[in-house]
Amino acid sequence: MHASEGVRAVAVARSVAASLGLPADEAAVLHDSNKLTLRLLPADTLARVAPADDQVAEFEVGLARRLTEAGCPVGALDPRVEPRGYQRDGFVVTLWRYYAPAADEVTPATFAAALARLHAGMRALDVPAPRYTERVERALRFLADHARTPGLAPADRALLQETLRSTAEWIAARGAPEQLLHGEPHPGNVLATAQGPLFIDWETCCRGPAEFDLAHAPEEVGAHYPGVDAELLRRCRLLVLAVITVWRWDREDLFPDGRRMGEEWLARIRAAAGRE
Repeated sequence: MHASEGVRAVAVARSVAASLGLPADEAAVLHDSNKLTLRLLPADTLARVAPADDQVAEFEVGLARRLTEAGCPVGALDPRVEPRGYQRDGFVVTLWRYYAPAADEVTPATFAAALARLHAGMRALDVPAPRYTERVERALRFLADHARTPGLAPADRALLQETLRSTAEWIAARGAPEQLLHGEPHPGNVLATAQGPLFIDWETCCRGPAEFDLAHAPEEVGAHYPGVDAELLRRCRLLVLAVITVWRWDREDLFPDGRRMGEEWLARIRAAAGRE
């Protein structure tokens, strides 16, 4: 969030928590992107704050409840308050259980086993969600809008467009089964806890092959996931890389050090295409 928004978001989170009987004298920022994630003390609750016009709080809360009930490895909502989004002063706040970090890191095998459990639980849910292809279409719209991605050189713009189109077509032709997915199960959305790895953040939930989720995880994880299609996973990784590279060239991108990362990822895509 922009700094001015962040100050207001913290104040709103503390106010909402206090009004629900959860004292929030202190607020520690754990993550700051399009949403602000805070640890509120002394209540020790986790608050996620999003602008009211850019949030899917009810979807996230509802899905998290169903996945928790199904025994999936997910971060749970704070049981001390009603599970819903709390709207105030232009923001929506959701409150979650805070988990102290575990001493040991999540190993690739443990990560893969937890993701397989999550996918098994998600297959049993009938939840409407966009297909992963919507991200590809959005990225292509950004590339077509030169004012939205002004820093891209013409050759790089063309390379990204071709990579997105051809890779998405290949994945579709593969005909792999599709299911409900987390959408972005990268390490930043996985908590290492005493209970094992727990997945959080459901705003990017979508439908697609399991390999699309695996493409967001560390490369070592794929080797431990049961029944993985190695070539499909390789193509999904390339597709995800192209999509997130476009986001880094968006003029409105606020990702820390985003332009440097965009340059590095472009170099990887050029290498994959043999255009170094």
